[in-house]
Amino acid sequence: MAQTQQIPVKVGEEITVEINGYATQGEGVGRYKGFTIFVPNSLDGETVLTRIEMVKKNYARGELVHVLKDAPQRVEPACSLYALCGGCQLLHLNYQGQLEFKRQRLIDVLERLGGFKGVEVHPVIGMPEPWKYRNKVQYPFAINDEGKVVIGCYQQGTHDVVDTGECLIQHDLNSRIMNRVRELTQGMGISVYDEKTGQGLLRYVLVKNGFESGEAMVVLVTSSPEFPEGKELARMLATGFPELKSVVQNINTSGGNVVLGDRNKILYGEDGIIDRLGDLEFKISATSFFQVNPAQTKILYQKALEYASLTGKERVLDAYCGVGTLTLFLAKKAKEVYGIEVIPEAIEDAEENAIRNQAKNVTFVMGATEDVLPKLVNIGIDFDVAVVDPPRSGCEERVLQTFVQVQVERIVYVSCNPSTLARDLKFLVNRGYEIKEIQPIDMFPHTYHVECVVLVSRVEG
Repeated sequence: MAQTQQIPVKVGEEITVEINGYATQGEGVGRYKGFTIFVPNSLDGETVLTRIEMVKKNYARGELVHVLKDAPQRVEPACSLYALCGGCQLLHLNYQGQLEFKRQRLIDVLERLGGFKGVEVHPVIGMPEPWKYRNKVQYPFAINDEGKVVIGCYQQGTHDVVDTGECLIQHDLNSRIMNRVRELTQGMGISVYDEKTGQGLLRYVLVKNGFESGEAMVVLVTSSPEFPEGKELARMLATGFPELKSVVQNINTSGGNVVLGDRNKILYGEDGIIDRLGDLEFKISATSFFQVNPAQTKILYQKALEYASLTGKERVLDAYCGVGTLTLFLAKKAKEVYGIEVIPEAIEDAEENAIRNQAKNVTFVMGATEDVLPKLVNIGIDFDVAVVDPPRSGCEERVLQTFVQVQVERIVYVSCNPSTLARDLKFLVNRGYEIKEIQPIDMFPHTYHVECVVLVSRVEG
């Protein structure tokens, strides 16, 4: 009871707060009578008036009412939907300020969760033009209060869909295709899924766009295999877009919020599209992962190659290899490369990509890295260099344990989540490895996400 009385704010109250730092997702953080207050859309160094929206035992969250003292990095958000949409979080911060925030966030998380001080974290490599960079869009369908079909991002912290006609971080073609899908769904009277009732057909729409090839693909995620209007919708969509080479129905009958199911039906054209990265060609199918920012991906892979320091004599592991993009970059400089991936369609694409690019020194193995890697080691296949690009959850401990066991000399860790990176690096450093350097790369401008490449080496003796 005493704890409750110490909370100095209540919901609906307006207070003045000085902001002196950022939280994980870019919200400003200040203190009021010693109590932590999070204020989205506020910047370090600002004094703001905030209306308290939520109060917890150890912190409160407020809505920005007015900026009383501006930070020099503040800019007017370029997007009219910014206040509603949860897609971007940093449009009110100038681009240089965003890059500095991301670097500092990485340093802070490594120190707080990993205990690492004084690690060399280079300045973030940003984009010359940080707009229209995304080659993939994935939006839920919904019905608004007027009974109209809407497609767009979720409003931040909710499952309310903000109808998104244009997005400043999406390629124009993605937005134009999305707008046509909305029109056709409305015009053909196709039912839209309601996650509260579990009724309705169309759940999500994805557009994948080959920046280099100019080819595009649409994936319509349905709650049921029955889609009587599917082929006609696909045909009408394709007549308006010569770039459209593939329309696929993905069937997701699960009740949760996982986007993709594991069954696909081709409604129009091919089962995937082709794109290029550098001088390599890749097939991208409905369910396989391909980096969403092609321009920065090339920089990311060049840095991973540089850190791998390949001479042509090494056997290299690419864990969590997806469709084999990084694997094939590594194969150009290595003796041989093994790629491991858990998604069957991605492995099929990876094998096709190896043939397409005449890479004869790669082997792809399907399965979870934590299961496959120890088996490879048990039959005498060990590695000089390991490259890992895990999901946000980071590496499974068994993967790291195997690296330690076989004494892999160099590990190149590509991370999209500083928290799990700090945890995994701590595991390795406690078992005979050291962090050499870290290069952050801005893969997702105007969002709080930060990607980086880390060089980890085994300490001699």
